[in-house]
Amino acid sequence: MPTAAAQRATPAATAFVTPIGGLRLRGRRCASNGRGHGRWGERAAPRGSGGWRGSGRRTMAPTGWCVAADGAAAASATSEPAASKAPAGAVKIERALITASDKTSLRDLGQFLHKQGVQIISTGGTAAKLSADGIPVTELSEYTGFPEMLDGRVKTLVPQVHAGILAVRADPAHLQTLQEQGIHKIDLVVVNLYPFEETVRSGANFDECIENVDIGGMALIRAAAKNHASVTVVTDVRQYGTLMTEMSENDGCTALALRRKLAAAAFSRCAAYDAVISSWFAEQLGERFPERIAFEGYLKQTLRYGENPHQQAAFYIDERGAASAGVASAEQIQGKEMSYNNIVDTDAALRLVSEFSEPACAIIKHANPCGAATGVSMEDAYLRALACDPVSAFGGVVALNRTIDKAVAEQIVKLFTEVVIAPDASAEALVLLATKKNLRVLLTGRMPDPQARSRTVKSVSGGFLVQTQDNVAAGADDLQVVTKRPPTEQELKDLLFAWKVCKHVKSNAIVYAGNGATVGIGAGQMSRVDASRIAAWKAQEASRNADEEVSRTVGSVVASDAYFPFADGLVAAADAGATAVIQPGGSKRDAEVITAADERDIAMVFTGTRHFLH
Repeated sequence: MPTAAAQRATPAATAFVTPIGGLRLRGRRCASNGRGHGRWGERAAPRGSGGWRGSGRRTMAPTGWCVAADGAAAASATSEPAASKAPAGAVKIERALITASDKTSLRDLGQFLHKQGVQIISTGGTAAKLSADGIPVTELSEYTGFPEMLDGRVKTLVPQVHAGILAVRADPAHLQTLQEQGIHKIDLVVVNLYPFEETVRSGANFDECIENVDIGGMALIRAAAKNHASVTVVTDVRQYGTLMTEMSENDGCTALALRRKLAAAAFSRCAAYDAVISSWFAEQLGERFPERIAFEGYLKQTLRYGENPHQQAAFYIDERGAASAGVASAEQIQGKEMSYNNIVDTDAALRLVSEFSEPACAIIKHANPCGAATGVSMEDAYLRALACDPVSAFGGVVALNRTIDKAVAEQIVKLFTEVVIAPDASAEALVLLATKKNLRVLLTGRMPDPQARSRTVKSVSGGFLVQTQDNVAAGADDLQVVTKRPPTEQELKDLLFAWKVCKHVKSNAIVYAGNGATVGIGAGQMSRVDASRIAAWKAQEASRNADEEVSRTVGSVVASDAYFPFADGLVAAADAGATAVIQPGGSKRDAEVITAADERDIAMVFTGTRHFLH
């Protein structure tokens, strides 16, 4: 059967982003009383309110009224007598400057503005596109009297543009200066910046990336956003619809409330753009931790609540990581909205299974594995992972590193599961999963690279910690055998498996494993010996519930995320029946631990790498 990916086009990672929306204001308009004072139903605009309050969530000008760019009142052509005072905050769009790297929906916007009687000024490729679509446009160089210079590096950085944007309309001196210099006001600025982020993601060289750093566009955006009292700034194609709705409902005007929202979005866009550039530049210089660091991202989802119902939360996507496989870019096929804890657990599950090249499954609860396993098929891997701790797996998150097929889907729907994430799913599997309507199904398209360079950030009071991702992997050649008996071939395979899983368990962490599956996990304990005992106890409980006579830890191997500070942790593992141990080593008492292992005929290897996880 074809997979889900083959049957549909995956939407962009921004599918969850909601642009600023326009709302219709309802009410009744009265004609002016002739003294410049109008009424809106039974309510007057409060002084300094910046607009008229309606039934929507934002304030805007009443339909039909706005202030022209020169500060005079303008009204729509109606049968009502003209008013001499417009509602506060509404400004007529008469002249627009458009410079767009992304030409999406440009024709629609241009045609709309032309029908509204707006003079359109544009540059280079944008002007050519508008003209080709039959939309009247004034080339910027013709408008300013200055040609583009330096291969287009200097186009908009001229007084005729920036004075027209920055002039304070309520300041007579500013208006007088414009008149004296023959400069016209610009009421709308539409800019989407050079695609620096996309250029970096494409693997372009240094010079090409630098050439895609936008200078003039950033200056235009900041100027228009600063003067949002009179100028509307649009920085995203998704805002075009909002702008057109606003102008349609207000006779070509925009309200102050919308201009403020757009200005805030504009400054955020500039900040994010600069953050990407500064991070990239630091990487080019080999500076992992520059003197100043900036983070950027865009809103994917406002969550119902955070870790707890009394906490507010949202999910942001890192611009530079948007193209990476993971929870942030995954497509949700079905189920309830993802919660804060769902996202945390799903990310932990996906990271774990990405460590394996063979079919693998991880079941996560509260960011810790209930079980993990490899198998000959996804069904086999899932059932072996589930067997580790089926009680804790109830209400957990399942991650698979292969396509969800019908066989594994039939098993998954037997147990209440919050989330399933995988690279893809067959059509048959999706039909089965759909019988659980609340089950969240996420498809990533591919698996993330566990060795990819990335960073983690943790907030602390008054600051935050930044570190490189723990992406170190150990192979057989990296291990140091420190005991008299080396591990057998099967023990070595299980040690490496357990070590990969242990890396994803909260510290202090102990993992028992056998035949490519976990059999007992002790997580997040203050004492390592307690973690070892809890893992052994969990394995005994699972064996008892499965009517097995012998605990699954007998004949297993054990992994410890950090060294055993005393021999008691290793002794607890030996008492549980483990035959081989993998740990970082490095304790002052390593000799004592090695002696204890030799006395019990346990094979032990050191990795030289610790995997604390908090």
